[in-house]
Amino acid sequence: MLEKLKKELRACGSKKKAKILAGFFKTGKGQYGEGDVFIGVMVPVQRRIAKKYRDMTLADVTKLLHSREHEYRLTALFILVDQFACADELTKRKIYNLYLANTKWINNWDLVDLSAYKIVGDFLADKDKGILTKLAHSENLWERRIAVLSTFAYIKDAKHEQAFHIAEILLEDKHDLIHKAVGWMLREVGKRCGQNIERQFLDKHYKVMPRTMLRYSLEHFSGSTRARYMNRG
Repeated sequence: MLEKLKKELRACGSKKKAKILAGFFKTGKGQYGEGDVFIGVMVPVQRRIAKKYRDMTLADVTKLLHSREHEYRLTALFILVDQFACADELTKRKIYNLYLANTKWINNWDLVDLSAYKIVGDFLADKDKGILTKLAHSENLWERRIAVLSTFAYIKDAKHEQAFHIAEILLEDKHDLIHKAVGWMLREVGKRCGQNIERQFLDKHYKVMPRTMLRYSLEHFSGSTRARYMNRG
């Protein structure tokens, strides 16, 4: 089944699209996606193929996740997300543990964004969330982004506290991808929990927030409000 899936993905690939994706996901020397390999398969196609192979064993999904090809890894994550959604508690724990044991391979922003809240966030919904604090302090960029994006599971239920906690840990983070992720989650807090709730965080931290983080967080505010916060006064 694993080789059949890979063959199907390769058949849908495009050298032209692969070149475009390699540039979009910053795979050049010194960039955040350095060395990542694309075969040029678009996301909707990967989702369709993942659903076709959703009964793949966790052992084979793990092998797929360990591929150098980006699309193989993302398809593996789509399979895990699909399996997690309909699994019993024991299987959900296995998938969650598998996910966190393989963050080395969840190593670009789309891989994180399309899976973290659906697996890590959902699994921890009724459990201690200390692992998110640990991930937020990680030296690994993608583990820090997993911490941020996992909070989306709670924001969707109008619960902002964990998002604020992780955002505060990452206020001084140096990476632009973390600034964007935190700003995005703060914006979602404003959208789903209320702008008055988001303002509580902004009023406390806007003077020290990285500009990209602040700008992303303000996208749903009025022009005058955005200007006041961005001008730090």
